[in-house]
Amino acid sequence: MIIPAIDIKDGRAVRLTQGDPARETVYAEDPVTVAKAWEEKGAPRLHVVDLDGAFAGTPKQGSVIGAVARAVRIPVQAGGGLRTPETVEAAFEAGVAMAVVGTSAILDPDFLDRVSAAFPRRIILALDARDGKVAVKGWRELSDHAVDEVVERVAALELAAILYTDIVKDGTLAGPNFAGLEAITRRSRHPVFASGGIASVEDIRRLRGIRGVAGAILGKALYSGAIDLETALRVAAGETGRRC
Repeated sequence: MIIPAIDIKDGRAVRLTQGDPARETVYAEDPVTVAKAWEEKGAPRLHVVDLDGAFAGTPKQGSVIGAVARAVRIPVQAGGGLRTPETVEAAFEAGVAMAVVGTSAILDPDFLDRVSAAFPRRIILALDARDGKVAVKGWRELSDHAVDEVVERVAALELAAILYTDIVKDGTLAGPNFAGLEAITRRSRHPVFASGGIASVEDIRRLRGIRGVAGAILGKALYSGAIDLETALRVAAGETGRRC
């Protein structure tokens, strides 16, 4: 599955390089217009991030994300500042199909247990990694938790997926961390989504060949024109013409 990303900051669609707010590129003033455009091009799902919420620790762009979810017919998975059961529930009430959680899920295992039990197969665990450790609080802090340790700890939970992002690769168009992805898929009982550094259709072909990788989140590659969405969809589907 190829999923376009829409990162929202100050109400606009932007992209950050390696999660650094000082390295921001604004792509559009209206995220809803962007969402509709990706839907029209065949996107099967959208990945929306409240960057302000990720940095603040509580959702800040909930109204914008809700507007995106209402404007399209395809599912929207969203995260950024979802650190309490109440904020997760509010995201679902706004129309989000799946909630992406990271910081609280890493620092408070009971939180992840609770929300995954309350919303089975609707919670995506974000593992934002740097040098094998999971970053938290908008990627600004590195926890003591190793990626493989977390993957094993959550094995019994009813998660929708694990979203693995290599922070060093994110926004660089330098190619994904294939070794890291392969290590996770060997351990995980959940589908894994790849994010960070995807730069070419060849990257997509290689990701498709990794057993356990269910899809890829594409951001800068799509916005910069390095990858055409229609082409990416064909390659992800095995170049049969069937959209994935």
